Amino acid sequence: MNLLLFLPELVLILMILFFFFGSLGSKKKLASDKSAVAFSLLAIFAALISLNARGELFSGFYRIDLYSQTFKVLILSAFFLVLVLTKGIKSIKNEIAPEYLMFLAISTFGLICLTSAAELVTIILCLEISSFSLYIAIPFRSDRTTKKHYEAGLKYILFGAVSTAVTLFGMSYIFGLCHTTILKELFAVLPSVLSESPAGLIGFVLMLTGFFFKLALFPMHFWTPDIYEGSANETAAYIATLPKIAGLALIIRFVAVSGAQSGDIILILTVLAALSMTLGNLSALVQEDIKRLVAYSTIAHAGYIMVGILNAGSDGFSSSIYYIVGYVLMSIALFFVIYNLSENGENLTLDSLKGLSKRSPFLAFTLALAAFGMAGIPPTVGFTTKFLVFTSALSKGYYAIVIIGVINAGISAFYYLKLVRAAYTMGDDTEEQFAIGFKKAAFAVLINIGILVTGVYPEPIISRAVEAVKYIFI
Repeated sequence: MNLLLFLPELVLILMILFFFFGSLGSKKKLASDKSAVAFSLLAIFAALISLNARGELFSGFYRIDLYSQTFKVLILSAFFLVLVLTKGIKSIKNEIAPEYLMFLAISTFGLICLTSAAELVTIILCLEISSFSLYIAIPFRSDRTTKKHYEAGLKYILFGAVSTAVTLFGMSYIFGLCHTTILKELFAVLPSVLSESPAGLIGFVLMLTGFFFKLALFPMHFWTPDIYEGSANETAAYIATLPKIAGLALIIRFVAVSGAQSGDIILILTVLAALSMTLGNLSALVQEDIKRLVAYSTIAHAGYIMVGILNAGSDGFSSSIYYIVGYVLMSIALFFVIYNLSENGENLTLDSLKGLSKRSPFLAFTLALAAFGMAGIPPTVGFTTKFLVFTSALSKGYYAIVIIGVINAGISAFYYLKLVRAAYTMGDDTEEQFAIGFKKAAFAVLINIGILVTGVYPEPIISRAVEAVKYIFI
């Protein structure tokens, strides 16, 4: 086996083993957060080295190309940002820090394998590897003032089990009609099956359900607010970013080769995108818990991402990839504020933001920039991402979904700007100053610059995404 083809996965396997053996010792902390950051950096380096690698492993069930490797770089970069963001993992007890990081590494391993999986059963196995470790990690929380993390863990298991069952049921339809589980063979006959057989269309949509679960797209979105609210801030930051990237990779791959340029699939995806945007934004308007607000906004952003996918072409897919990059940057900025304001890992409400501009002008600015980006206000990356996904849909004549998207973007401004209002117009002069260390400030500055630069100059990301999606067509 060419090790270059499996290099990022090998680094993550080493990371998993490191924390597994670290969890067995008596001195269990082992500077866990620093070790995790080092391993994630090494994994990014390995992914970049193997970026242009091409080949197949495990009898063709595992495919390495520019498309899969690009998504591995994105997933591992998000993993690194989450680990740096949550340095110290203060919401998790020190004695279980190695176990916690091991489960996050296992989930990340499953997600990057998902981008290279070239067979239906392999896809299910990778989905379950990424999900099962989160089933265990979600209840890890040291905050004794609430028991919601136990509820969150149970709900994630139940919704995950349902989504897997529905996905397997859909795959059984596809296998029965196409007589193969290998994507290369499947994609050769899938367009004709979907156009001729109602059962094929039903099976295909059901199969996508598991991927919708990762993306938090309607109707597989119900778990999102409770899991964000109940899990530790570290876990919520992880769930808000990494699984979304992997889910997008799978949805793009299947939509691209399904002959979805016209017909019922596009209609179904359009309805789901509209419902996801509308439900997410309207529900977010009445939230007081910040993580619940972010969760509902995530559901809305999944709808925006689907608007780009409706194009079913290079322009649309690349705009959706660009959108997920911008979304990750803005989410990291939001969770940076949440994590640093939450001294003991407790949940924050809008009242927690009062007087933030006086307590910490830097945190208030970071919050404002992230909120402006999420609302789609220029010159942030949030404006450019929405502009490109809407433009890609307009180029195919999908005017209705673009109108719905623009209206929803306007609605979202109300609750995003409510965060800024709380930070800048409330509180009094008696508030204590909140100090941010140099390293944390430097990290936030880089994220803020990323939100602005990628919004003003999206060309490098777009061109890389356009090049990557060419490899979808096996």
